[in-house]
Amino acid sequence: QVHLVESGGGLVQAGGSLRLSCAASGNIFSINTMGWYRQAPGNERELVASITSGGSTNYADSVKGRFTISRDNAETTVYLEMNSLKPEDTAVYYCNAALVPGNRGPISGYWGQGTQVTVSS
Repeated sequence: QVHLVESGGGLVQAGGSLRLSCAASGNIFSINTMGWYRQAPGNERELVASITSGGSTNYADSVKGRFTISRDNAETTVYLEMNSLKPEDTAVYYCNAALVPGNRGPISGYWGQGTQVTVSS
């Protein structure tokens, strides 16, 4: 089994900062892209940021210049540093990993359980 465990969400005032973490563990052969998505009530889940195993990053226009995605050296943990937070950043944030499982099967996408980020005005 594969597990993605997120942490770091919470309540913060507008202009504040939060750091999300997501650790992947379990029967994993290799991890390709890791990313963060978010879903606000009534909205579809959207990509916030992603990072490949080679370190290439991609950001939603709405977070460029404010959020930074990174991975640890083992490339099993992904972080999202969120600065200058706005009320419209309020959502449940989900970690996603595209990985090859231990049985060398095809690349599959896995999701964490989500962590709530609430930004008050």
